[in-house]
Amino acid sequence: MVDAGWDADGVHVRAPGKINVFMRVGAVMEDGYHDVATAYQAVSLYEDVRAYPADDFSVSFSGPIDTSSLPTDDSNLAVKAAKLLARKTGHRGGVRLEIEKHVPIAGGMGGGSADAAATLVACDALWGTDVGREELLSAAARLGADVPFALVGGTAIGTGRGDRLSPALATGQFQWVLALPETELSTPDVYRELDRHRERHARDIAPAQLTPTVDSAVLQALRAGDPSMLAEALTNDLQAPAIHLAPQIADVLELGELNGALAGMVSGSGPTVAFLAADLDSALDLQIALSASRIKAVRAIGPVHGARILGD
Repeated sequence: MVDAGWDADGVHVRAPGKINVFMRVGAVMEDGYHDVATAYQAVSLYEDVRAYPADDFSVSFSGPIDTSSLPTDDSNLAVKAAKLLARKTGHRGGVRLEIEKHVPIAGGMGGGSADAAATLVACDALWGTDVGREELLSAAARLGADVPFALVGGTAIGTGRGDRLSPALATGQFQWVLALPETELSTPDVYRELDRHRERHARDIAPAQLTPTVDSAVLQALRAGDPSMLAEALTNDLQAPAIHLAPQIADVLELGELNGALAGMVSGSGPTVAFLAADLDSALDLQIALSASRIKAVRAIGPVHGARILGD
């Protein structure tokens, strides 16, 4: 009998992309990093990772996303995740990873982090290492700030580098339309541009806090499951620098809001724009309007589960 989640001699794990419905970035610290206060929501745009026994470590990609720019050597985050778990557990074999990508690359939605989270879960099951949730979260935090959230999913508050998670209550489901510009943005580049923006406008804007917090209005809106309330509370400190680096984002934001979105916001470091819709009908109308303007747009709902084993 084949266990659920096993495909012949492999394991299939699905992990979600994410939207940062709130993103406050603290002042740059001496080490060059920033503390953040963010509210994550996992959405129904998924990465599918299949893991098979192998003597060494390898990764290949498929799916509707152009993956030609992705590395497949040891610098790939999924390969790093597999090797990290092997070191932690003393596992002597390798793994062959096949990843079907649906989350945009360098789009601010945590696709690489979802790959890494799914790989940790898949390898743990494939190898029978059974390290437990806390050990997986610890490994995830070593791989990147967004990887722990891709493991847990749902809705959560992230502090520190974004990897210190606490659950946030969200009722109902939110309807999102994601506009996927063809450009890519490097997260480090966007943070550097934020620092430059703050330096340029030091006299006009309040200084950034070292330890930012999530506004209570965001938590209230999530608890109420009220899209209109949440639309009023959407915040992202990285939006202005992302638009400065990719000015076409501003046109996309304007187009979405002219076509019925309650609000639009750059997701994470961009360039993906997340539009919040009042209901399913509004989301469908918005998706059609964006597509008519030759902007790739997909609908998603949130919150959804984190990385989990599937039966094929």
